[in-house]
Amino acid sequence: MDDAAKKFFQQVLETPSPSGYEEPVQRIVREYAGGFADEIRTDSHGNVVACVNAKLRVMFAGHCDQIGLLVTYINENGFIYTNTIGGWDPQQLIGQRMTIHTARGPVPAVIARKPIHLLDEEERKQVVKLKDMWLDIGATSRDEAAEAVRIGDPVTLALGYQEMRNNLANSPGMDNKTGLWVAMEAARRAKRKKLRAAIYAVSTVQEEIGLRGAHTSAYGIDPHVGVAVDVTFSTDCPTIEKNQEGDIKLGGGPVLHRGPNMNPVVVERLRAAAASADVPVQWNAIGRGTGTDANAIQMARAGVATGLVSIPNRYMHSAVEMISLEDIDRAADLLAAFAAALEPDADFTPR
Repeated sequence: MDDAAKKFFQQVLETPSPSGYEEPVQRIVREYAGGFADEIRTDSHGNVVACVNAKLRVMFAGHCDQIGLLVTYINENGFIYTNTIGGWDPQQLIGQRMTIHTARGPVPAVIARKPIHLLDEEERKQVVKLKDMWLDIGATSRDEAAEAVRIGDPVTLALGYQEMRNNLANSPGMDNKTGLWVAMEAARRAKRKKLRAAIYAVSTVQEEIGLRGAHTSAYGIDPHVGVAVDVTFSTDCPTIEKNQEGDIKLGGGPVLHRGPNMNPVVVERLRAAAASADVPVQWNAIGRGTGTDANAIQMARAGVATGLVSIPNRYMHSAVEMISLEDIDRAADLLAAFAAALEPDADFTPR
């Protein structure tokens, strides 16, 4: 991974992008893609599409949105209440530093609940609900808070990137800034090869609330083949059952999936590309439509031959999502090799 690519990865992780509020991160994507793409466009939904031109249309999709909160109410004392954007475990929010992203800039906040000293015995047994927590920005009244924050402002965990031992890194938003990075970086690396296909690398929006950006961008591109890049559960830590979720570890390489959401020809081509690029891969099986952009891409228009490449992620949907930098680097090499091997008349019809 070169320095410019790594800087891009850190920039997108440290830029807020709750579903429906992805504009700041998309500006960074457009700037980075301008260094290699033959065409860059942003559609009316907010998806950023970077194209490296040729004939057969290949779509790489990684969603740029992250889970977040949305300001819904300010009480008379200036405390702020929220609803969720995407799937939160409220337990992950207790005692977190948060950021409210307003038109006039970020507003720091903390999210909390009643101290444990004041919880009665019954309350201590209960799972905390989001409605029982609030954001505190230090305001003393509704009027003071409302001068800084508006209803509908998005909220994220305090963003920050931290590298760890063994080439691991943690940050909020690894789901799915990793996939966004891989899609764009794969297109950049593929352009250095002799391409016979057009690559459309897409930073999709609103995946966390229903795969919405993948639906619209796949319809607009009308790809012959599409590969979604997302995260999957790393099972190399306590409490995760390998017999249910598979044997997936950080640093073991990107994950290839088999199942009804994946076109078998695409899966075999991904397998071959991994072998040709000397990229170690891990395998998983999913017996249904996945909760990823691959689901939307497969069902676009009359159907698209689809694959799914995943990045192992430990502690998903938390403040400390952890991934391996080697895994995302290898995933970009894998997709670049996959694209370079495609013939203009490639046939993905299952036989």
